Parts: sequence; C-alpha cells; structure tokens
Amino acid sequence: MLGIDPGLTRCGVGIVDVDRARRGTLVHVGVIRSAPDAEIGERLAVVAAGIREAIAVHRPDAVAVERVFAQQNSHTVMGTAQASGVALLIAAESGLPAATHTPSEVKAAVTGYGSADKRQVQAMIARILRLDAPPQPADAADALAIALCHAWRRGTPGVQAGAGGLTPAQRAWADAERVARTYLRSGS
Repeated sequence: MLGIDPGLTRCGVGIVDVDRARRGTLVHVGVIRSAPDAEIGERLAVVAAGIREAIAVHRPDAVAVERVFAQQNSHTVMGTAQASGVALLIAAESGLPAATHTPSEVKAAVTGYGSADKRQVQAMIARILRLDAPPQPADAADALAIALCHAWRRGTPGVQAGAGGLTPAQRAWADAERVARTYLRSGS
C-alpha cells in the first residue's frame, strides 16, 4: 500500500505491507522534494518522477492520497491539489486502485483521535510499525499513516473488524466504522 501526503515542496511517500492480522510493516518511506523557486511544471515533474519510481521499485497494490482540505493560504491549497492530482493520475496510469482520505480520517485511524497533532501521529506510526524512532519529517509519517488508514479501511482479506490482535487505534477505527454504518442504515 502506497500512501502519499501531497505537496510541492515536500511530498511524503510511504509504503507498508499489512498482514492478515492487520499488522503493518514498513517497506519504504521518503520525501520527494522540489525547489520552491522552480517553475510549477518542473516541481510537478519532480513529484511525478518520485511517485513513479516508488511504484516501479516497490510495486504497491493500491495508492491512497490525503484529500486536499480548505486552508487559509490558497497558494498552498493549489499546490497541494496539483500534487494530489498528479498522484491520482499516476496511480491510474499504473493500473492501481486509488482512494483519498481526509486528514481527520487518517488521524482517527492511527491514533483513535481525529484531531491528533503531528507528534501524536508520528509517535503512533513508530509504534504501529515497530520503528526505533518516529519517521521524520512529519510528511513521511503522514504518508505512512495514509497508507495504513487505507489498508485498514479497505480491509485485509480474511480479517474481521474487531478480531483479536488489533492495536487500540485499529479497534477504535473499527468501532467508529460500525457506528457510522449503523447511523447510515438508520437514516438518522
């Protein structure tokens, strides 16, 4: 599973394997960087080349991208949206299913709390993936969190939500999904 935290200056790329018990293992993590003073086309080309390389080398089975959300700085939103579009296009060109997840969905999936801060996400990623230290910078940890969120959300074959061996964050996510399904069925 390839997770992408889109951005022009720093685009986080994280790849994880998730086993039948929903345990994640780090495959690759990195940050694609482009020069802030380069032309937009050049910056997008750098992001595209980095994503293509990650797909070619690691052969993920799906791509998840953080969904762009409104911010005060429209320039930042525009660059993030453009990088997101490039990521989704490359997934399609590569024949990979792709999805987007909001920042609060991702935070809830890995920490159990949709308003967690960057340090909390980094700490949980280190714990979930059994790393010696939290991934740096935050863009790298965010990409891994997006990958895990999508892997857990789409389900792992043969694993039932609430099955033994889930982390507390995974249990909280499964519980939240059950509540949401119940809410949607009731029409409330």
